[in-house]
Amino acid sequence: MSDLQRSFAKAKLASFPLEPPLPSAALLEEDEYAREEGDEIQPLPESEQDEGSSSASSTSSASSTGTIRPNSKHLFARPIGSGSGKKALDPIPWTDYFAQEYYLENVRPDETVIYHVYVIPPLAKGPLFVLHHGAGSSGLSFALFAAELHKALPNAGVLSFEARGHGETIVKTPDGHIKGAPHDLSLSLLSSDLVDAVKLLQARLDWLQLPEIILVGHSLGGPIVTDVALKGTLGSSVLGYAVLDVVEGSAIDALQKMNSYLATRPKSFSSLASGIEWHTRSRTLRNITAARVSVPSLLCRNPSASASPRDSEPWVWRTDLSATEFYWGNWFTGLSKKFLETKGGKLLILAGTDRLDKELMIGQMQGKYQLQVFPDAGHFIHEDQPAKTAMVVVDFYRRNDRSALVLPPKVGEFLKRKP
Repeated sequence: MSDLQRSFAKAKLASFPLEPPLPSAALLEEDEYAREEGDEIQPLPESEQDEGSSSASSTSSASSTGTIRPNSKHLFARPIGSGSGKKALDPIPWTDYFAQEYYLENVRPDETVIYHVYVIPPLAKGPLFVLHHGAGSSGLSFALFAAELHKALPNAGVLSFEARGHGETIVKTPDGHIKGAPHDLSLSLLSSDLVDAVKLLQARLDWLQLPEIILVGHSLGGPIVTDVALKGTLGSSVLGYAVLDVVEGSAIDALQKMNSYLATRPKSFSSLASGIEWHTRSRTLRNITAARVSVPSLLCRNPSASASPRDSEPWVWRTDLSATEFYWGNWFTGLSKKFLETKGGKLLILAGTDRLDKELMIGQMQGKYQLQVFPDAGHFIHEDQPAKTAMVVVDFYRRNDRSALVLPPKVGEFLKRKP
């Protein structure tokens, strides 16, 4: 290059503005999300059913039980905030993980319950995974797990249910007033609610019959799905059920310390981001992406904060766990026996083998159920390890899938084939 060319190049480069380096905070945030398991979620294939059923959904939304449908083109995309200008503690919307949400109205003589559910409709002959959260949690605790399920089984459907007194499910008196706490949270009523929600969804989506069902329950949801399977109220459609990190012995032992735990956790938060931060710092949740999705649904505006706009901590717990103490024994007593005696495939996923009680240890040695242990996860296994949990549940479904069975011909048919 000649001296004239060099001088021209220097003059040209000097005219361009300097580009500031990427802030170190942004680099740290990018690196943090690259390590998050929840951020491994890739876009899932669109379903023709979603496109074709949009008109039906808009028609049904005119009723008292409305439906909200997000843009299916952005379903299951990489969670918001990763590599963007979003803050690390910003909430992530449910529309990144579920196709629809429904409000299903169930009118009874003494009350009207409007169940709130998050749904991914099954395609063709795909199975339906019915998910029930634990006490104090919500249907969004299964968000990342549901996306991983759908990624592994694109035809599978998901119904993530919210129990009364949790999430956006509400209970009304016969005169139309919304019931507040304490709610009736007896095991029989909670299992009845789950069954009714499944049947109401069947009617809403015009299913001629229920698809094959795998029930999945975390913590309190474990006794509920076990009770539903034991009673057989969903008929032969139930292939099996999975219980996540709850067994009778350790659950009853833990209940003795529950009030002490509730006394130590914050009673309110200054913002949703503050609530998300507490869950991750306290190691209640070990996956920040899962916390950003589920924690906002656990909190609500303090009713008294509206009268005092300057309240520094306007966000309080949506579910008062201390008010449910009356039902704690009812939920877990006899769980191990029911779990082992109920017909159908059985899966138990734990965060540690120390949680097994005597009955379950004997049952496991006798091969009565499948046991999987995730020692690196906390109590919220499906949020801490959504991909691993989903893979175990998918394998469990495949082992119990009746449509995959190839039966030998009957003796009479075999004899007819003989020359």
